[in-house]
Amino acid sequence: MSKSLQAIRGMNDILPEQTPLWRYFEGSVARLLDNYGYKQIRMPIVEFTELFKRSIGEVTDIVEKEMYTFEDRNGDSLTLRPEGTAACVRAVLEHGITGGGQVQKLWYIGPMFRHERPQKGRYRQFHQIGLEVFNLDGPDIDAELIIMTWRLWGELGIRDAVKLELNSLGTSESRGRYREALVEYLSAHHDKLDEDSQRRLKTNPLRVLDTKNADTQAVLVDAPKMADYLDDESRAHFEGLKARLDAVGIPYVLNPKLVRGLDYYSKTVFEWVTDKLGAQGTVCAGGRYDGLVEQMGGKPTPGVGFAMGIERLVLMLETLEQIPQEISRQVDVYLCAFGEEAELAGLALAERVRDELPNLRLQVNAGAGSFKSQFKKADKSGALYALILGDDEMAQQVVGFKPLRGQGEQQSIAWDALAAHLATCVVQG
Repeated sequence: MSKSLQAIRGMNDILPEQTPLWRYFEGSVARLLDNYGYKQIRMPIVEFTELFKRSIGEVTDIVEKEMYTFEDRNGDSLTLRPEGTAACVRAVLEHGITGGGQVQKLWYIGPMFRHERPQKGRYRQFHQIGLEVFNLDGPDIDAELIIMTWRLWGELGIRDAVKLELNSLGTSESRGRYREALVEYLSAHHDKLDEDSQRRLKTNPLRVLDTKNADTQAVLVDAPKMADYLDDESRAHFEGLKARLDAVGIPYVLNPKLVRGLDYYSKTVFEWVTDKLGAQGTVCAGGRYDGLVEQMGGKPTPGVGFAMGIERLVLMLETLEQIPQEISRQVDVYLCAFGEEAELAGLALAERVRDELPNLRLQVNAGAGSFKSQFKKADKSGALYALILGDDEMAQQVVGFKPLRGQGEQQSIAWDALAAHLATCVVQG
């Protein structure tokens, strides 16, 4: 017998009972970004592999171990995007929309792909909402990104469950000086480092700071600190960011080991972390990448952005039971009709109601059925009210109106008055 077809490991179906919460979260973010003046951009999920090697860095874990790369029929090396920033930079360069110093405030949503060991909150196909800003170089826009996320956590009811961590990586020059000092220090303690950190010491030493190995963490306690190597410009930028967060009242923790996993970051880096999801603690992260556009062939262009993981934030809403009651109900009103004549009248009546109440979630029974079976389906739909059309109602040109979720007797409503009655009842309900 052939093996049954299944989804690829780490690439999950999002089932109908899950999608309302996803849509609620995505809609909340989209409204917030609209309100702050950001515009949506949509990029392909496949790019030339060289894009990610040039932007992320060839000696990063993502490029070395995690990318889904393949050769197409033309012999080109293509990669399913592992993150969104590089693709967004490619898009704005290709279409020239940041030329001449044009400010662009962009956001995108979609799947990303990394070949990692699947676990709760960490998948091989995962979904992100990302945001990128070009041609603004001050700490004010860095602060705006963080303030927006702070507002989002408040609207979602999870503000008390997240913590903001901040660091500055300085310019490439100051980071180069720090790298030399760090390599010198770590080389003197080489034997105490874990195997992965020993490898990173030769290829990407700043990533050693992000290690989870306890022995290596102990070595890092006395390691040089990036803050001691910051140039004056980076230090002033970082102080400006902190001053703005202080002015708004957003608490934060300085984390000198925060470096992020991508080579293109400079100056500000930040992460929103939680202790509610086990090992997968980062729910939103980003920072400044002032050299990336130039690195990818464009003119010097300041850039800053972040990405948030939708799976993890949806999981947080579930874990903290911050799911609005209204999204669990997909139907407001369910119309039951008995007999051919009633079914025809019911279809026409339903469309008239939809014309007057376009936001009403009205489901018309399909597949006929007895009184008992249709009411069973009405109840299972989660509707607040059932509408009933039978021979008696047809004769009087009324519809039976029956509450399904609380007190109240069934009553008869004239067809012409139904929309107005539903507007009042559903809003109040």
